[in-house]
Amino acid sequence: MEQLLEQFDPEMLTALATAWAGRLVAAIAVFVIGRWLVGLIVRWMDAGMRRADVDETLAGFLDNIVRVTLMVMLLLTVASVIGIPTTNFLAILGAAGLAVGLALKDSLSNFSAGVMLVLFRPFKVGDFVDVAGVSGTVEEIGIFKTDIRTGDNRVVIIPNSLVYSDTITNYSAKETRRIDLVLGVGYDDEIHKARGIIMGVLEADERVLKDPAPVVMLLELGASSVDFAVRPWVKSGDYWKTRADMLEGIKNALDKNGLSIPYPQQDIHIVSQAAANS
Repeated sequence: MEQLLEQFDPEMLTALATAWAGRLVAAIAVFVIGRWLVGLIVRWMDAGMRRADVDETLAGFLDNIVRVTLMVMLLLTVASVIGIPTTNFLAILGAAGLAVGLALKDSLSNFSAGVMLVLFRPFKVGDFVDVAGVSGTVEEIGIFKTDIRTGDNRVVIIPNSLVYSDTITNYSAKETRRIDLVLGVGYDDEIHKARGIIMGVLEADERVLKDPAPVVMLLELGASSVDFAVRPWVKSGDYWKTRADMLEGIKNALDKNGLSIPYPQQDIHIVSQAAANS
């Protein structure tokens, strides 16, 4: 102990401990105040975006980005207050970031695709979409993945890189949709009567919009039927229910008025050998 005391001056150790203690206290104070300021800035930004009616998905994404960026800056400031050289720290952080980037290139691809999805917003939470071979309602658009709930209540998690690189069909993007049906009647049925019956079913349904007006027109003279194109417009939310009800209503109306919906059929004639020889 005496040898150690001879090598280290107690006054020097006391001064060094006091200096480090002061830096540590200052660093803690900077961290506490800085963290409070980060939370305040994020809350202020979130409130501003809500007042501006910014999309909820975009607002949450920007909140996370700003929070992470400010926290990184705060940690660098704390390190500088303690006395850690931030230049070396940044160099080490950059090298580590490069290594992590090479190891997690797929995750970074999903992240960049998530940024593009949030910025360009081809769909939003609550939209019914068809993407990457999955049809369903968008439940969440995350930084790395998108959650879609299917019609049978399954949740399908799709990486954002697959979502952004695939064709996206958004069925909820517009307020109205057109129902496209092809219905056939027999060649012996009256065309004008069939058209009038079908149009009557459309006009009787309150969900069918008046503008654009529904259309029933002759589409094709098929192999076994005279085909009509039936094209009413409805609100997007009424599409599937109206389509199902319309098919049932048109079928019942045609049957009630003596018109048939033909189906492909073949007549087979069997000729016996005796008849063939005579």
